[in-house]
Parts: sequence; C-alpha cells; structure tokens
Amino acid sequence: MVDSGAVSLSPVIRPLLPADVPAAAAVGGAALSDQIPAEFLPSTPIERAHVVRRQQARVAHLLGTDPDGVWVAELAGEVVGVALGLVREDVWGLSLLGVRPGLQGQGIGGPLLRAALAYGDGRRGAIILSSTDPRAMRSYARAGFAIRPALAAAGQINRSRIPDGLRSRPGDPTADAELLDAASRHARGASHRRDLQAFLNAGDRLLVLDGRGFAIHRGGSPILVAAFDPEGAADLMWSCLADGPAGGTVHVDYVTAGNDWAVEVALDAGLALSPDGPVFVRGDTGPLAPYLPSGAYL
Repeated sequence: MVDSGAVSLSPVIRPLLPADVPAAAAVGGAALSDQIPAEFLPSTPIERAHVVRRQQARVAHLLGTDPDGVWVAELAGEVVGVALGLVREDVWGLSLLGVRPGLQGQGIGGPLLRAALAYGDGRRGAIILSSTDPRAMRSYARAGFAIRPALAAAGQINRSRIPDGLRSRPGDPTADAELLDAASRHARGASHRRDLQAFLNAGDRLLVLDGRGFAIHRGGSPILVAAFDPEGAADLMWSCLADGPAGGTVHVDYVTAGNDWAVEVALDAGLALSPDGPVFVRGDTGPLAPYLPSGAYL
C-alpha cells in the first residue's frame, strides 16, 4: 500500500508504455473527477463505462502520436500519476497532469510536470489549461508561463433563444481539411487535424462554417471552436448548442479574454457564468481567439 500520509515521496518517473494505458487513464480520470462538478459526472454504469473508454483512448492516442511526451509516476510498481504532453506544428501542450487523489502535494506532480515540459523545450509556443487547484497554478506560473484568466458557463439551454438562420453544417474531415487546418492555425498557431479522428472515435461531432471555422461538440457542449472571426465563432457555438438533446445540460470551458462572443452566446442561451481554471501560455501560440480550447488536445 502507498503511504498517503508521507510528507514527500520518491516516485519513479518513466515513459508511459502500452501496458500502462488502463492504469494511467484511471489515475488521470480520478484526478479530473475531483475538479468536475457533480452534475457533469457520469451517473449510470453505461455512462461511466463510456467515460473510461474515452479516457483510455485519449492516453492511447497520445502514446501513439507523442511517445516521447507521455510519462507515468510509479510507486512500489503501481502507477500513481500521469503526464501527457503533445506537440502540434511546434506548439507544445499539456493534455493532462494527474496524481491519484490523496497523493497530491507529496512530490509526484512536480517531477511529472518537468518530464512533460522537457518534451516542449525549444518549441515555438506552449499552452496549458489549468484546473483551479492552487498547486497546479503555482507550478505552471513558476515554469515561466503567462496567465490568462478564464470563465466557464454551464446550465440548461433555453432553446427558444437559439437564433434562426444558423449556417454551420456537419463537417467532413477530408473534404474540409483545408478549412480545419487554416482555422486552427489562425486561432492557436497549429492545426488540430492530427487529433480529429480521436474526437470522432469518441462520438464527438464536427461542425464547419464555410470559410469561417469549425467546432467540435459532445452532446451539445462545444469542446473546441476555432474560427477566423467572432461572428463565425458565435454561429458555430450556437450550432453546437442547437445540436444537443432537448433538456440537456451543457458546459463551456476556458473562455479567455478576447472571446467575449462566447460569453454573449452563453448568456443569451441562459447559461450561468463561473470562474474557471486559467490558461497558461508561453511563446507564440497565436491570438487564442476566436477560440475555445479542447481540454484533451488544446
């Protein structure tokens, strides 16, 4: 058993291996669950099983695309922490940093973060989406990142307020490839297309607005929006909300300065605003607007 009362532990930090995927996903999922409001946690065995599959697929996907950027922390032969870093067109991002609940603050997260950060050495830019955990925010600030405060929005959509004449349509990863690349490069300085199939495999839906940008949503919640202009981004966000189930609850995360269009849509849709974990940036990451980043793939 791991002694959760120890002041400082000495984990083994090593590259994540294929056999580690289930354990790493479980640790990361448990760490994330501590930060997610109860109403957004899976409530049925089927929903929980789906979340587990999605978490494992995320780890496996990044092991495949970025084998030098994914790490685990091990104590007594047991995986107790995970860090997932990715690089897309010379922009580094931290997809996940998680330590088993009860073991945080005991010398595990720091070495994991340093290993993941090393994968980003010399890159043009870097992005971290932080939780509201003060320890995480301190670590990212100390690593030389600039802070961008963020808002979140959540609630049940007032569907009577969905505007008429939305122009976004279902997207095609191949036919719309040029637009997908261009919108991502405009908004965050790097394409998302390498991760697009991972979204779709998880059941997420792709929407595009010709010449303006694209969005990906999960059950009506926009989990990624990249566009050239605020009006196009607003159409995409409304289209995500409209595509969700009637009576469903949605959430919008990491709304930073320069993305007031997302605040306006959220308020018009009847969602409630709240503080969110900040976004940390370093180097050249583009304007990060119009942009709602993906928690998994930035």
